[in-house]
Amino acid sequence: MKIRFLGTGTSQGIPVIGSNHPVCLSDDPRDVRLRSSALVEWRDCALVIDCGPDFRQQMLRTKCTHLDAVLFTHEHADHTAGIDDIRPFFFRQGDIPIYALPRVIDSLTHRFGYIFNNENKYPGSPSVDIHPVSPDHPFLVQHKHIVPILGQHNRLEVLGYRIDNFAYLTDIKTIADKECEKLQGLDVLVLNALREEPHHSHLNLEEALILSAKIDAAKTYFTHISHHLGFHADVEKKLPKNVHLAYDNLSISI
Repeated sequence: MKIRFLGTGTSQGIPVIGSNHPVCLSDDPRDVRLRSSALVEWRDCALVIDCGPDFRQQMLRTKCTHLDAVLFTHEHADHTAGIDDIRPFFFRQGDIPIYALPRVIDSLTHRFGYIFNNENKYPGSPSVDIHPVSPDHPFLVQHKHIVPILGQHNRLEVLGYRIDNFAYLTDIKTIADKECEKLQGLDVLVLNALREEPHHSHLNLEEALILSAKIDAAKTYFTHISHHLGFHADVEKKLPKNVHLAYDNLSISI
């Protein structure tokens, strides 16, 4: 299984529009971060976790020509606003399967009615095959078991996903012990780590390190990173040997 980080930035991305913050002016390509998303591939299957406003640019970089599923963590724009850009995949394949909490599907239906409303459908718009997800029920994508992991983004429920010995969690602030039990024995954990200062709805660096130690994956990669966390090269030096900052276009194999 191969995982490619399509984007590792927070909701504004890095550089932030109009910002003179030193990280936003960095010459290190690892400090340039599109909105967070990941591509997971095995055999001839490809799925993405989240589909944000940079989705078109991200998929062009991967040269991916087919898409078997989109797994949504939650409904915020930096994780969903690129859904219209599934059109090229739809034109080649037909309806694109999407997986999300029922609340998230309701939000997408309201915001992207021209995609979800099958009556008087706008010509050229994509169509989706909707699969509501229950946090307590694993599901199959191309014969691969996907285990939903429930977390809290402040007071908003969000989903992470475990696929074999890989798990992807973003935009969480807290997670129950029973959900952490689903994350034992991981080879790779992906976890959000926004900045050093506390935040009301995201793990900061200290909290992310504590949670990663509790889950104890063989390797942990941090994503959904703000420019306030600092330069990639500087932060990487401070981390434990089995914990790393992810960066855009990083590929890992399990």
